[in-house]
Amino acid sequence: MDHSRTPVLEALAAYHAEGQTPFTPPGHKQHRGADSRVRAVLGDEVFRSDVLAISGLDDRTSSHGILEQAQELMADAVGAEHTFFSTCGSSLSVKAAMLAVAGPHEKLIVGRDAHKSVVSGLVLAGIRPVWVDPQWDPDRRLAHPPSADAFRAALARHPDARGALVTTPTPYGTCSDLSGIAATCHEHGMPLIVDEAWGAHLPFHPDLPTWAMDAGADVCVTSVHKMGSGLEQGSVFHLQGDLIDPTVLKSREDLLGTTSPSTLIYAALDGWRRQMVEHGRTLYDEALALAHEVRARIAEIDGMHVHGRDDFCGPGRATDLDPLQVIIDITELGTTGYRIADWLREHHRVNLHLSDHRRISVQLTHADDKTSADRLLTALRDVPGHAPRLAPAPAVEVPGPADLRLEQVMLPRDAYFGRVEQVPWEDAVGRVSAEMLTPYPPGIPAALPGERLNEAALRYLRSGVEAGMVIPDGADTGVRTVRVTVED
Repeated sequence: MDHSRTPVLEALAAYHAEGQTPFTPPGHKQHRGADSRVRAVLGDEVFRSDVLAISGLDDRTSSHGILEQAQELMADAVGAEHTFFSTCGSSLSVKAAMLAVAGPHEKLIVGRDAHKSVVSGLVLAGIRPVWVDPQWDPDRRLAHPPSADAFRAALARHPDARGALVTTPTPYGTCSDLSGIAATCHEHGMPLIVDEAWGAHLPFHPDLPTWAMDAGADVCVTSVHKMGSGLEQGSVFHLQGDLIDPTVLKSREDLLGTTSPSTLIYAALDGWRRQMVEHGRTLYDEALALAHEVRARIAEIDGMHVHGRDDFCGPGRATDLDPLQVIIDITELGTTGYRIADWLREHHRVNLHLSDHRRISVQLTHADDKTSADRLLTALRDVPGHAPRLAPAPAVEVPGPADLRLEQVMLPRDAYFGRVEQVPWEDAVGRVSAEMLTPYPPGIPAALPGERLNEAALRYLRSGVEAGMVIPDGADTGVRTVRVTVED
């Protein structure tokens, strides 16, 4: 296929060149109706390119097949059989994939380190989750993706499951044994869904971890806006094999998706695919070299330990590591990642990716260069001298996996939509959660609807909030009270 072509961008350029006059939404009519104060910040071109996909980018009947052409080019670029664009982020894409595999009261094997969007899919669809536990590193108090053996055991116990879902890479850059998990699923005739939101770049360089389609997955969901050049909410999901009908997958996406997709997001996805096909290998040669240098220079800073493969990969841990996710342990500085992240933003205008009770992280992409790396390093080198002012920080009471792994006693949907009440967190011990309680980022729920709460998990959340953890989805974001089911 001709990857110099960009059907969406070309159609958008033609729309402008032809002088099309819209008597359709959007109501700003090519920026003319937008407030000048808004235009001064966003620019006129944002509004000029914000046109309808139908009766705008394409005609009333979509006779030119512009979006279909762009999706076919994307599929060809990465070696998938089918690709679908989403302008609602991977949060929607992963739900569509789940609904294409399992329905109400049917089982889905799911890694318990799944993103909150997966749990939302369970709630909406009424799917019965069969949880697979992550691999726990007791020294670093960090969870790595579940092993292939753990999925194999779950599938053996639940042969009536409709499929499996795994998240890889994690926001910490650690990767599952996808080939092993996919092979296990296919031995049982079940499809594998991979939430690869952090892996849009993986197909474009051989020194990056193996991406889902090459590992044999059936559906792969990826957020191009996270590690690629897409705009926020730009997501694609890829399909291969015959275990999931592409018509069903597209129907599920249509069920959940917007009827007003953003042409801006489509155009960025289209342009990113061309960029990667033409320049991806070179761009990631440079990005990986920069990451290697940045990692080495951060490791020289007092009190900072950069996690690498020796820390995160091996038996009982992850299978691979994306080196562009730079995870830094700051335990020796005597404070929390939350405080360091806040201090760096306030004093150096540097925004970090993740922060937790003992780590900070830096996300590098093909967009970074010596200038951005030097600014980061200057900021990080300034931290040790100011760390005493950030200490002592409130301690986060992180329980072990036995206490953090709560018992699922109700379907997530039944708990979420059932009778509920709000009680003080101390009184929630032993009660069934009716809400998600999710430290964010990375967005992996500590408690789900339908799980029975224990004191250790609640103390973890309460102490986390006191230390700077953010719980955005709780009815009470301070977790002073908790939404629980009313039990007869």
